[in-house]
Amino acid sequence: MTEAKSTKRGIVVAGLAGGSGKSVVAVGLTAALIKRGWGVVPYKKGPDYIDAGWLQLAAGRRCYNLDPFLVEEERLQNCFFSCFRDAEFAVIEGNRGLYDGVNVRGGFSTADLSLTLDLPVLLVVNCSKVTRTVAAQVLGCQKFDERVNIVGVVLNEIATKRQRKLITEAVELYTGIPVIGVIPRMKTDIFPMRHLGMLPHQEYRDSHGAVERLAALVEENLDLDRLEQLMAPVPRAGEAPLLSPVSEGRRVKIGILQDAAFQFYYSANLEALESAGADLVTLSAMSDAQLPDDLDGLYIGGGFPETGAAELAANRSFRESVLSAAERGLPIYAECGGLIYLGESIELEEKRFPLVGVFPVRFSMSKKPQAHGYSSFVADRENSFYALGSRVKGHEFRYSRVEAWWGDDEMLSVKMERGKGFRDGRDGLVKKNVFALYTHIHATGTLEWAPRFVDLCRTWHDDGAVK
Repeated sequence: MTEAKSTKRGIVVAGLAGGSGKSVVAVGLTAALIKRGWGVVPYKKGPDYIDAGWLQLAAGRRCYNLDPFLVEEERLQNCFFSCFRDAEFAVIEGNRGLYDGVNVRGGFSTADLSLTLDLPVLLVVNCSKVTRTVAAQVLGCQKFDERVNIVGVVLNEIATKRQRKLITEAVELYTGIPVIGVIPRMKTDIFPMRHLGMLPHQEYRDSHGAVERLAALVEENLDLDRLEQLMAPVPRAGEAPLLSPVSEGRRVKIGILQDAAFQFYYSANLEALESAGADLVTLSAMSDAQLPDDLDGLYIGGGFPETGAAELAANRSFRESVLSAAERGLPIYAECGGLIYLGESIELEEKRFPLVGVFPVRFSMSKKPQAHGYSSFVADRENSFYALGSRVKGHEFRYSRVEAWWGDDEMLSVKMERGKGFRDGRDGLVKKNVFALYTHIHATGTLEWAPRFVDLCRTWHDDGAVK
C-alpha cells in the first residue's frame, strides 16, 4: 500500500464516445485500488445498470448512479457526498462522450457532472488505426470547455510500441496533459457486448476472474501512483446528510427478484426502501419454488427475461405464487423486465413461453430498440404508488414490444409526457396493488416512491391480508 492520504480523493473516467474503453479503465482502476488496500466507492453517470454492476463487483460494495437529468443538482451532490463515507477514493465512470448531453449545449453531460462535483477527468481515447490525430482530439476536448479539468489521458487499443510512443509524445506536446498509460489491443474482449451494452456480470462465466484480469491490466500499464496524485480532494465527503431519513414505523418485508433474468436495480432505490422501513429479501424467479408466505411487498426490476424465458416458464410453481399474491392484493412494483414477467407470455423465435399472467399482454422481441432515452410521465388515473398529478422522470431502454394486448386501456394509469411507454403514449398498468411500467425511476429523483411503497405494504399487512 502506498502512503495514506490525508483526504478522500476522486476522479471521473470519461471517453470520446461509447465504446472508448472507459469501462475497462474504470472497473480495472477500481479493482487495482482495492488490491492496494484502499476503499473505493464506485459511481456511474447516467441511467445504466450493467456498467454499475461491474463497478459494484470490482469494489465489493454498492455502486451509485449519478444522473443529473433524473436528480436535481443539490440532491445529486448530496448523494455523492453522503455515499462517500468509509473509503479513500471515488471512481465515477461517465457515459457516452465527455460532452454528450440531451441538447446542443451538452446539458446533463459527463463534463457537466465533473463540474457539478468539482472533480478532474481522466480521458480514455480509442486509438485504433490512428496516431497523431489523437492529440487533436484531446486538444479539442481541452479547449471545448476550459472549465473542465482533464488531468490525464489513457490510450486504449494500442497495437505497437511505435504507435504508443508517437501518440504519447503528440498528446503531451500539444496539450500538456500527461499520458498516464495505455491499454494494449487484446485478441478477445474482456467485456463481450450485447444489445444493451456489455454482458452483465451475472451472466458472465467468470466475472470475478475478469475483474482480476482488469486489475492486473491497469496495474501493469497505468501509472497508479501518479494517477492517485492527480485525483482531486473531496473535502465534503461523508458530511452530507443521508437522503432518506430512517423510518420509525414498523418494518415490512419486501422481496426483490435478483437473478440472471432480473438484475436492474439502482442502489439508491434499494437503500431508499430500507430507509423507509423495508427489510429486503433476495429471491430468484428462476430457481425458488415460490414466494415466501410472509412477504409484505414485491419489487421486480428490469433485466433480461427474454434470455431466461425457458427457465422462467419452467418454474411454474413460482409463477403461480406470484399470480396468487397479486390476486390477494400484495403490493407489487415492476419495471420493464418485471412488466414483461407479469404478462401472459413472451414469443421468441416462434416459440411462446408462458409467464405470470397478471396482465393480458403478449410480448415479443425486436432486433431494433423500441424505446431508448429519458422519459417522464404524469399520473392521471388512480393507482397505489403515485398520487394523482404526480410528475415523474425516468428512462426507457428496451427491445421488447407489445405483440398483443387484450386488456382495458383504463388499466394504464399514467400519461407519457416524454418517451414511449407501454402503448399509445400511456404506461403504468394497474391491477389491485400491482403497478407495472416500462419506465425506470430513480428514488433520489422521486423521493415519494419508497415511502409510498413501504406505507402501502404496511397498510396491506395491517388490514389483515390473507397470507
